[in-house]
Amino acid sequence: MNSLRVVRAATIAVALSMLPVAAHAETLREALASAYKNNPNIMSALLSVKATAEGIAIAKSGKLPTIALSGDVGGSFAAGPGSEAAYGDGFHTDYNYSAGASYSQTLFDNFKTESQIEQARALTEVSKYSLRNAEQNVLLSVVQAYFGVIRDTQLVQLRQENISFFDAQVNSASDRLRLGEGTKIDVSQAQARQAQAVASYKSAIASLQTSQASYQRWVGHKPKGLTGEFTFGKLLPTSIDSAIASADDHHPALLSARASIRVAQAGSDAAEAAFGPTLNLIGSLCAIGCFNDNSVTGMTGSVNLKLSIPIYSGGALSGSLRKANLEQVKSEVDALSTRDEIRESVISSWSTLQNATSQIESAQSSVASNQLVVDGTIQERDVGQKTTLDVLNAQADLTSARETLITARATKMIAAFALLAASGRLSAEDMKLNVEVKSADGYISSVEKVWAELRVIND
Repeated sequence: MNSLRVVRAATIAVALSMLPVAAHAETLREALASAYKNNPNIMSALLSVKATAEGIAIAKSGKLPTIALSGDVGGSFAAGPGSEAAYGDGFHTDYNYSAGASYSQTLFDNFKTESQIEQARALTEVSKYSLRNAEQNVLLSVVQAYFGVIRDTQLVQLRQENISFFDAQVNSASDRLRLGEGTKIDVSQAQARQAQAVASYKSAIASLQTSQASYQRWVGHKPKGLTGEFTFGKLLPTSIDSAIASADDHHPALLSARASIRVAQAGSDAAEAAFGPTLNLIGSLCAIGCFNDNSVTGMTGSVNLKLSIPIYSGGALSGSLRKANLEQVKSEVDALSTRDEIRESVISSWSTLQNATSQIESAQSSVASNQLVVDGTIQERDVGQKTTLDVLNAQADLTSARETLITARATKMIAAFALLAASGRLSAEDMKLNVEVKSADGYISSVEKVWAELRVIND
């Protein structure tokens, strides 16, 4: 028994050191803002948008000219009798050099490039919605970690109080045994519940450590005096129908799926355009060293139009078109699947929220009733009308009701934010977080200026 008390005391000391310090309280809005500013998932999604946007510049280059300068210089020598016969001396050297420019541009490609530009823009739109979806996922993970820490901290404190209660019951049973009013069975039952309480307490500590690690992962630092208060205002939908309507209009995953249809449609148009003619303008200019004799000066140049019409490509063109058409159909089917998945998420979150609200009401009533039962059972035990086992069972029911209440409160808040996310409204902008909303719109605008070949990445 002494060893059990030593282990329990050490465990409590460790747990107390893990509990958040109220002097440095961090609200949920502050935690969400911190995660939004620093979380690498959001930054990675933002960089992905910028990288995808470069596809617009690459696609636009298909209809713009390609201009290049070229130059070369070299030398040669001849030696021996042949050189003397040809040049009048035994060793002869010569050199040559030239410089010029080239120009090429696709004038017409049956609108294939236009389709590729549209496809690149649609892909950029997909990545923009992916950024918003990543933002929602991160913010929801922060909420889950935030209320996970609050829940597990309260469970640790509750189970610590439970240990103190069973300690008192073990002492009480031992005292009654010495006075001849109790039995060894009462002492053993109290000790058994005491050991169970310690094990449950250690399990709560392990859960708290996990929640704290999750919090640090998403928010970027350890939790500090968290509070469960949060005002939603008019953010939450008032009915399941309004939640579904909001999801259809605002959920980034669904908007991304719709943009993917545009990507596939443009890809199909580009594949179909490949069957048409291509007209290229090709020009060249030689300014220096244009003739075999370097002593002769002058310039040469040429301008050509090249028309290409595909006749047979071994099935590559028709195969590409069929593949693009199938991908277009698939994108439409995927969008329907995404819509159904999001609606399911809305309904599930709504039901969880309603159920948690009912659970809280029931648990509050149960806690009040079970507290009266525990107090009354202890009094009846003291006058011999109840046994120690009755007291232990009553306390177990009270602890279970309290744990249910703690869990239901955390579940309600998480479900409320999950409903916001499913409705497409869990964003820094909608929640008016004190942050600068991350966007790649400025970068995309600079990408559209494709003449800036040496553009610097500074957005």
